[in-house]
Amino acid sequence: MDTTTGRLTYRDATDADVDELVALIESAYRGDSSRAGWTTEADILQGQRTDPEGVLEVIKSPDSRLLTVERDGVVVACCQLEHRGAYAYFGMFAVSPALQGAGLGKTIIAEAERRARKAWDVTEMHMTVISVREDLIAWYERRGYRRTGEMSPFPYGDERFGIPQRDDLQFELLVKPLV
Repeated sequence: MDTTTGRLTYRDATDADVDELVALIESAYRGDSSRAGWTTEADILQGQRTDPEGVLEVIKSPDSRLLTVERDGVVVACCQLEHRGAYAYFGMFAVSPALQGAGLGKTIIAEAERRARKAWDVTEMHMTVISVREDLIAWYERRGYRRTGEMSPFPYGDERFGIPQRDDLQFELLVKPLV
């Protein structure tokens, strides 16, 4: 099926989507399949990016939603939106590697920001990005996010988040005002 044309549809993920979403997230960030896109973390992290329990936790959380994006009935992307008081947290963003680089990500993040503003009346979107991912951070900066310099530690030793291939990983907080 050709997933490069057709209108995008957005919906909240359900329990039935878990396996498909785990496969999408893994394909965008880990292993050889991720190298087809530019968001790969395969050189800095091995192992898993997420698991069914982690995805289900986001789906079930009352303050969170896992926005699922389809084109012509095929899941092509997803992202987590979580209400955290005055701001929303954006995470678990994945676009099918074969579709990366064509503007899909920029369309989806804009829709996610619009939905967070509308649903929760938040004034900012926050996210954390592995600080050595300069290309990815630059992409978010072009979307209006700013680096804060605020770092949090990478969960070394917890293989649910991957197996680090270097010892300098940490997360940087990026923030965008939603006006």
